Amino acid sequence: MTSAAWEELPGYAEFWDPFTERFAFRPSHEGAVAICEPAPSVTVDLAPVFAHEGARFAAGLDAVNALGLLAMTHVFPESQRLVVLDWQHSCWWFRPHRQALDPRPEWPVGVFPNGDYYAFLTEDMSTGTFGHPWEQTLCVFGDPLVTALAPLLTSWLPVKRSR
Repeated sequence: MTSAAWEELPGYAEFWDPFTERFAFRPSHEGAVAICEPAPSVTVDLAPVFAHEGARFAAGLDAVNALGLLAMTHVFPESQRLVVLDWQHSCWWFRPHRQALDPRPEWPVGVFPNGDYYAFLTEDMSTGTFGHPWEQTLCVFGDPLVTALAPLLTSWLPVKRSR
């Protein structure tokens, strides 16, 4: 990956272990709730996107990623980097503003949970998203991101839970 927006993290456990502890992460392929969702949070039902195949699925996936990026560039200062966790895979530093300016942006991990658990988090883990592919949900948490991203998503996707 050569994008200025993404930098692979050398250690997997450095952020996953604190995430697991803070959110009581419980992986399950059964579709059960996998984290203790913090307050405030809004968990969006992605089943309407997962219900489609091909171009319609891709369009929904792209829309969630684009709205996530839009909200992140609105909420976080240009200098801020986020931690991106991909369960049992490489983890990343992510700079949303650089991604927004990339003419052909790549997403090694998307906001939309297409195949694994994905989390985009501030370093202190107070604000972010958690995508659950088997429950087909996206949890948005932390005041600034709930305020910026949840209304964009819930204008076309149902709310599954909120706190």
